[in-house]
Amino acid sequence: MPRVGGTKWPDVPAVVALRPDLVVANAEENREEDVTALRSAGIPVWMTAPATVGQALDSLGRLCAVLDRPDPAWLVRAREVWADPPRLPEVRAVVPVWRRPWMVLGRDTFAGDLLARLGVRNVLADAPDRYPTLAPADLASVAAELVVFPDEPYAFTPDDGPEAWPQARPVFVSGRHLTWYGPSLVEAPEILLAQLRA
Repeated sequence: MPRVGGTKWPDVPAVVALRPDLVVANAEENREEDVTALRSAGIPVWMTAPATVGQALDSLGRLCAVLDRPDPAWLVRAREVWADPPRLPEVRAVVPVWRRPWMVLGRDTFAGDLLARLGVRNVLADAPDRYPTLAPADLASVAAELVVFPDEPYAFTPDDGPEAWPQARPVFVSGRHLTWYGPSLVEAPEILLAQLRA
């Protein structure tokens, strides 16, 4: 499979030259101008924008239907797993996703819904923005018991992140299992709960 750039800077002419039957894009990850350019070139684009686990599973099922394919076994299993996942006793958390500037999960995010289903209440879920930016001076005032540090998109480590949030216990989780919707959803509850309990 030829490489055609990344999510933010794809080589649109290279994608068009491949003459794909369908391009799958995401409203958060892909730039609108690239999606528009692909569509203008006659390339069909399937746009995803799930804000919940349920929406992600439904979108994946619709994609299979559009492709005239049965739901793969992992999608069937993911629906079963997420119908009633195990939960932690409720814990208040903040979830940084970037540093310099500090950006955290806010309202209406897939990762926020996924964590809520596991018993983690995002203390900034009512923020006006989906990914609020916090000034360094404001970090210590966030009333969280837990700071959930994913390893992507920013690669937080024990030496890069926790020192800014002294009021809360740091935990490190798989960004893939927290933010990606696909086959990793099957094992996400088990992996994330183990990491959240560590």
